[in-house]
Amino acid sequence: MKGAEKHIPQAAPAEESTNGQTARRPSAGKAGSAATPEPRQTQMESFEEGMKLFHTRQFQPAKEFFAAAAKGPDRAVSHRAGLHAQMCERRLDSSGPVLKTPEEHYNYAVTLINSRDLAGAQKHLRAALDAEPAADHVLYALAACQSLGGELQPAYENLKRAIDVQPRNRLAARQDPDFAAMADHPAFARLLYPDKKI
Repeated sequence: MKGAEKHIPQAAPAEESTNGQTARRPSAGKAGSAATPEPRQTQMESFEEGMKLFHTRQFQPAKEFFAAAAKGPDRAVSHRAGLHAQMCERRLDSSGPVLKTPEEHYNYAVTLINSRDLAGAQKHLRAALDAEPAADHVLYALAACQSLGGELQPAYENLKRAIDVQPRNRLAARQDPDFAAMADHPAFARLLYPDKKI
């Protein structure tokens, strides 16, 4: 899904829809690495190690790795690392995130999709849609989230809405593995390839 990680189309340029896949599904990092960032670690290595710790709910050390990654030269990685560091702080505070804008809800939802908290992600995507019902990148993210969760009919409907608003979402969905569960459904195939006889 572009946005905070992957290939979900989004309005903000911080996360691209077709080439941000590493952002959304970062690798787990090197096994056996230390619990604090090493001075010579690259920005991406720090980010990946932070994600590994984040997924195991070790928020304090994860926050340190994200803080280190946020200081690196790659602005996209820095942005994502900063968002994850903030999420770690919120989890450590146990007060939950305070999200005000549709984009904040969207970005947070993408991180939840990455960690496979699909119910939480849908909650924030719907909050974003309440404020901006025609936001195609949010509709696309919701469709991808629903597809991952096996909710194929709602996923189809939201993807269709996203494509109706922004036709470039059709190409993104063709290349998006989050829609793999829908690949064998004729309606989905007709939606993605309207010129083919299916």
